[in-house]
Amino acid sequence: TAEAVAQRGVDYIVLTSVDRDDIDDGGSSHFATTVQLIKEHSEGNILVECLVSDFCGDLDAVATLANSGLDVYAHNVETMERLQKFVCDPRAGYKQSLSTLEHAKKVKKDQGERPLYTKTFLMLGLGETDKEVIQTMKDLREIDVGVVTFGQYLRPREHHLSVVEYVHPDKFEYFKQVGEELGFKYVASEPMVHSSYKA
Repeated sequence: TAEAVAQRGVDYIVLTSVDRDDIDDGGSSHFATTVQLIKEHSEGNILVECLVSDFCGDLDAVATLANSGLDVYAHNVETMERLQKFVCDPRAGYKQSLSTLEHAKKVKKDQGERPLYTKTFLMLGLGETDKEVIQTMKDLREIDVGVVTFGQYLRPREHHLSVVEYVHPDKFEYFKQVGEELGFKYVASEPMVHSSYKA
């Protein structure tokens, strides 16, 4: 994988997992090794983002990946705290997600190396209030998350949650402005934005 990526001539790549891994560390060591090899084969010229699960709250697994030479540690909080139990896997949790993003940043900072950016994505249109969205942004800034993206929730299939609201583009723009005022380094907020938007 690393050789193939390095030969592509790209300068930024996102490695992602679509589900929780069933191995003990949740796949963090596999991600970490892949990051290290990409850096090695590209002589450090490729920026690497990993979009990963919460590793079931395993902070050692988080540290393994955070200290791999990674540039962007991404984990999607997905929705506001009140809606988590309706929207997300029962093994997930709002505070658990925040703890992984916070720990990734902390262990990297403790190493005294170049900073690691942390990033998350939030879906809108699931019944959240403006106040909840803003509070979520404040919670993210409190743990120094630097990048947040917002997009419209779209129902993939009939057995998935229904869309509660198609959020107006002006509201997305409003949340972008709020996010910038709160100090995020980058905010992408439009209906068709997704977690790795313009990566």
